[in-house]
Amino acid sequence: MNDKFLNPYQPNEVESRIYALWEESGFFNPDNLPLKEDAKPFTIIMPPANANGSLHAGHGLVMTIEDVMTRFQRMRGLKTLWLPGLDHAGFETQVVFEKKLEKEGRSRFGMDPKDLYNEILDFTLENSKNIESQIRSMGASADWSRKMFTLDPRIIEIVYDTFKQLSKDDLLYRGARIVNWCPKHRTSFSDLEIKDDERVDALYYLKYGPFVIATARPETKFGDKYVVMHPDDPRYAEYKDGQTLDLEWINGPITATVIKDAAIDMAFGTGVMTITPWHDQTDFDIAERHKLDKEQIIGEDGKLLPVAGEFAGMKIAEARPKIIEKLQGKGLVDKIDSNYKHVVRTCYKCGTTIEPQIKAQWFVRMKPLAEKALEMINAEKITYIPEHYKKITVHWLENIIDWNISRQIVWGIPIPAKICDSCDAGYVDLEGTITKCEKCGGTVHKDTDTFDTWFSSSQWPYATLQALGGKDFDTFYPTDVLETGGDIIFFWVSRMIMLGLYKTGALPFKTVYLHGLVLDGKGQKMSKSKGNVINPLEYASQFGTDALRIALVIGNTPGTSLALSPDKVKGYKNFANKVWNITRFILENTEGVDMHAALNEEDTKLLRDFDALVTEVTDDLEKFRFYMAAEKIYHYIWDTLASVILEESKAIFKEEDAAKKVSRQAALMQILYGSLKLLHPFMPFVTEEIWQSLPWEKDAEILMVSKWPSV
Repeated sequence: MNDKFLNPYQPNEVESRIYALWEESGFFNPDNLPLKEDAKPFTIIMPPANANGSLHAGHGLVMTIEDVMTRFQRMRGLKTLWLPGLDHAGFETQVVFEKKLEKEGRSRFGMDPKDLYNEILDFTLENSKNIESQIRSMGASADWSRKMFTLDPRIIEIVYDTFKQLSKDDLLYRGARIVNWCPKHRTSFSDLEIKDDERVDALYYLKYGPFVIATARPETKFGDKYVVMHPDDPRYAEYKDGQTLDLEWINGPITATVIKDAAIDMAFGTGVMTITPWHDQTDFDIAERHKLDKEQIIGEDGKLLPVAGEFAGMKIAEARPKIIEKLQGKGLVDKIDSNYKHVVRTCYKCGTTIEPQIKAQWFVRMKPLAEKALEMINAEKITYIPEHYKKITVHWLENIIDWNISRQIVWGIPIPAKICDSCDAGYVDLEGTITKCEKCGGTVHKDTDTFDTWFSSSQWPYATLQALGGKDFDTFYPTDVLETGGDIIFFWVSRMIMLGLYKTGALPFKTVYLHGLVLDGKGQKMSKSKGNVINPLEYASQFGTDALRIALVIGNTPGTSLALSPDKVKGYKNFANKVWNITRFILENTEGVDMHAALNEEDTKLLRDFDALVTEVTDDLEKFRFYMAAEKIYHYIWDTLASVILEESKAIFKEEDAAKKVSRQAALMQILYGSLKLLHPFMPFVTEEIWQSLPWEKDAEILMVSKWPSV
C-alpha cells in the first residue's frame, strides 16, 4: 500500500499537481481522446467570463456543473469539447475601469478615446490571466487550446459579417428614436438593462389653461405645447383636434394645441395631459403619429437646457422643488398628492434614473427573428430545464421590441458604419469605402459608437467554432447544452437562439439548463454592500476544491437558489477524507488479490446493488439531475460502503474461510474501482489522486478518460 494513505488527504498538496497531469495528457482536447472512429460529439460552450474581475460564487457553480457534464460524457466515450472563453464585457468592464479612474482622480470624459481604449485593454488582459487561472483551479477540464476572447479579430470579423447581413436583409436600421439614457455613464441601453424601481413620489396637479394635468416630472414641462386627450372622453368633447389655446405657463405665456389621441388613459389623473416627446416613449409615439415638433429639455448630462430659463444648468433633483415653487407663485398648482406610488426606470449598474432621450442609434428588427425562434421552441426542438423558463421565453419573444445595439462607450467592438455630417443617415461600411452620403451627398464620418456587448455574445456558439476554422464547426455545431443563470434568459440565451437560427439555420444548442443564484449561508442574496459576497477560492483553499464543488451541486435543483455556508463545504471536506480512508482500508486488506476473483452469492448481491446505483446515477446525469446523482453517490459511499459493507468486512477478514475472504476482497476492489468513476465528475481531484495510486490493473492510466461504469 502507498504510504501516503497513512496521512489525511491534503487537497492543497494534490490539486495543482493533478491539474497539471490532466493538462499534460492533452485529453482536454477532444482530438486527443482515445475514442472510436464513430464517436459522437458532445459540446458545451462555456459562458465567457467577464475579464474584468475575479471568480465569484456564481462562476464557481457554472464551472462545476459544466465540468460535471463534460467529465461524464468524456468517460462515456463521446468526443467531448468544452470550449472556454473570456468576455471583454463592454459596458460592464468600462464601469469597473471608471471606478479605478475615479480613485485616481481621473475621468474617461477628459481622455483621448484611443488612450482610454488601450488602458482598458491592458487592464482587461491582466485580469483575464487572473480569472483564467481561477477557472483552472476549479478543476475545469476545458480545452484551453481552443480558448476564445470576444475581441479576437476572428470573432470581430464574424460579428461584422452578421451586422452586414442584417442590413442586407432589412433587419437593421438606424433611426432617431427614444432610447434609455443613463446621465451618469452617458450611454444608451436596451430595455433589458433597465431596472424598475418602485418609489413613492409627489404627483403634481398643474393648471394648464382650462385643464388640470397630473405629472410626477414638472422639470420636463418647459417645452410642453401640446395638450392631449382621448377622442371619446366626454369631459373634453367641446375641444377639437388642432384647436389652439393661449395660456400662462412656467416661464410666461404660450400657445398650446389640442391633440386627440386614443393612447390617453382616461382613468389616469384628469384624463388630459401635456406631452414631452423628447423624454417619454408614449409622448414620442403620439408626436410621431401626429407629426408634432419635439424639443429637448434635459441634456445628456442630466441637467436642464436653456429652454428652462432660470433653471438651466440645474440637475433635476435641485430644479424640481424650485419649479413647483414658481408655479405655486403663479397660482398654477391645483394640488399635490405626496403619496404617488409608481415605477421609475433606473440604470441597472449605478441606480441613476434613466432619462429617455431621442438619439439616432442602430436597431435590429427583432420580430422576424423571434418568429423563427418561436417556431422551433413551440415545436419542442429545444428543452428548457426547468421547464417554466420556456413559457417565460415564449412570452418575451411574442412581445419583443426592436433591439438598440449602439453604445456610446469606447470599450468594445466598434460599429463599422459611416454617418452623414448633414442628414445623420447611417451606412454599414465594413470595407471603409463610403466617402459621401447617398441621400444628400454630404460628407461622412466614422461612427464612434460600439456594439452592445450582448450583440457579439449572442453569436458566441457559432462564432467561436467558425473562428477556429477546420472541421470544428461541422463537428461540434450545434452544441448540446447551454448552461447559465436564469437572470440572462433574455439578454443572452434567447438572443443566441435567434441569431444562431438566422446565421446557421440551426438552433445553437439542444438543451438550456438554468441554474439559480448562490446565496450566503443565511439564504440572502450576496452583495458588496451587505459584505456577504462569497469568494469560492477561499472555500476551496480552506476545505479543498472537491468539497466546494459537491457542496455547490447537492441540494441545487435547477432554477432555484442555493444557500452556501462554510459548514456545508466543511462537511464535504470530511466526505473527501472518508473516501480517502475507505481507500486505505481496502488497499490494506486486498494486497495481492485478483480483483476478478470468483464471488460468492453474498458479494455478488453487493455488486448487483452497486449496479443498481450505477443505473440510477447514469439516468440522473443523462436527465440533468446532478443534485440527485451526487447525493446518491454520497449516501452510498458514506452510509452503505463505509458504515455497512466495510464494517461487515472487518468481521469477514477475521474468519478462517479463505474463499469468503477473497470473495469479499475482490468485491471491495470492484466497488471502490466503480465508486471512484461515479464520483469523479463531482470530485475529480481526490478521485484522480486515488486512481493514480491503485496498484490494480485499470482500463486507463488517467481516471478522467476511463470508461464510465457499465452494469
